[in-house]
Amino acid sequence: MANVNMSSGRKALLSKLATNDGHAENSPYFDGWKAYERNPFDASRNPDGVIQMGLAENQLCFDLIQEWLINNPQASICTAEGVDMFKDTAIFQDYHGLPEFRNAVAKFMGQVRRGVGKFNPDRIVMSGGATGAHELISFCLADRGDAILVPTPYYPG
Repeated sequence: MANVNMSSGRKALLSKLATNDGHAENSPYFDGWKAYERNPFDASRNPDGVIQMGLAENQLCFDLIQEWLINNPQASICTAEGVDMFKDTAIFQDYHGLPEFRNAVAKFMGQVRRGVGKFNPDRIVMSGGATGAHELISFCLADRGDAILVPTPYYPG
C-alpha cells in the first residue's frame, strides 16, 4: 500500500489503484469521450467526426420514447412538464452518482446528524448496492496480493 499525505498532515494507507493518476478524467476511458465531445459524428454535418462506441447507451430512439411517455403518462414516472427532461436521467450518469441525488443525501445526512457534521456532496460516491460499495472500497484499500479479513456472518452476494 502507498502512503499518501492528506491535507490534515496525517498519513493514510491507500492502494496503488486509488493513488495513481489513471482514474477519473485522466483515465484512457475518458480519452474517447473527450475526442467525441470535441468532434461528434453527424451524418450530414460532420461525417468525419468521432462515433462514441465505448458505452452501451441507446440515444437513437429518444423521440419514440418521448412520444410513448406523452401518450402513456399513467405508466411513466415523468410528469407532462418533465417529459422533455427524461433524457437527462435515461442516459449514462456521472459515475459518482447524480449530483441532485448526492445533494439530497448530503442534506439528509446533515439532518440525521442534527447538524453535528457537514456533508459535502462532492465527497459522496453512490454505488449499485452494498456489494458494489464493498468492491469499490476494497479496490481503494488493497493492492494485488493483499488480504482482507471479513467477519462472519456476512452476505456472500
